Amino acid sequence: MSGGVDSSVAAALLADAGHEVIGLSMQLYDQSEGQTSFGSCCSIDDLHDARRVAQVIDIPHYIMNFERQFDEQVMANFVSEYTAGRTPLPCAHCNSDVKFATLAERAAGLGADAVATGHYARVEQDATGRYLLKRGVDASKDQAYFLFSLTQAQLSRALFPVGDQAKNAIRDYARRRKLPVADKPDSQEICFIPDDDYAGFVARRSPESVRPGQIVDEEGRALGTHAGIHRFTVGQRKGLGVPHSPTGAPLYVLALKPVDGQVVVGPRQALERTALTASGVNWILDPPTGGRAVTAQIRHRHQPAPATVTAFEGNRASVTFDAPQIAITPGQAVVFYEGDVVVGGGWID
Repeated sequence: MSGGVDSSVAAALLADAGHEVIGLSMQLYDQSEGQTSFGSCCSIDDLHDARRVAQVIDIPHYIMNFERQFDEQVMANFVSEYTAGRTPLPCAHCNSDVKFATLAERAAGLGADAVATGHYARVEQDATGRYLLKRGVDASKDQAYFLFSLTQAQLSRALFPVGDQAKNAIRDYARRRKLPVADKPDSQEICFIPDDDYAGFVARRSPESVRPGQIVDEEGRALGTHAGIHRFTVGQRKGLGVPHSPTGAPLYVLALKPVDGQVVVGPRQALERTALTASGVNWILDPPTGGRAVTAQIRHRHQPAPATVTAFEGNRASVTFDAPQIAITPGQAVVFYEGDVVVGGGWID
């Protein structure tokens, strides 16, 4: 229970259906420092909201300290990825490495049969007994993309009570149920960076890795300087310091070279790619023995595009798109679908 409307309604729906529900919230940082807001999720205020909801629906509520796990699995990865010239996806790491790993262990210790969250996704079983991860019914809120790394064991114990409903229906239910968070705004930012200053967070956590360097074009010609590659991501156009090419056309970040300290920029058409490789691939369905036709999604807001995925040893895969895609970004997730069903996914190399 993060203190938001979705997880609050998830708990209420299960309680109203007659299940024995225990509310768990994650403490992700040291509250002794007196910090009252840790961004848009799991702040002290959010934990208080979760407790108030638990009182309304009459369930026990516990706050569990996941500070160490969150630091090691999510925040440290966030910093190391940016300093390596990649663009991390902390929400996916939080879901797989904290919520459905550590949290599932804690739940088992409480004798719970399942872990429920407020994600807009669905879990079903096919005729063979395999668990399927499917998109949420509300396409505008679907979060299956962030859950691609869940294993069969984790999916077997996962419940997503709001995944088969639209967001407006969830808020309507919360109002009818008189939940105190019924009209609470949705969180938007990364929870541990409330001011949206990713570069400042990385610099504070890893000052030794922040090195100035050159901004160069595709031929390696110097166009300007930068204060660290952690300030950039593939596809970025604003804030480059060299806004236009000699011809006046806008420039975009094409690649990051941490060893050389270079940010490579060029025209938008140079961002187009038809192929990628991925590592750390998790297959929810059986890995394809040859090329498999899927739709592949390379960012949360990316429109899934027709592609062929091929599995390799070592949990790796290659993806070839039917048409070029813009800004395929190392560090982000690529997730494969057949219709609404998640086939699998991995981390873009």
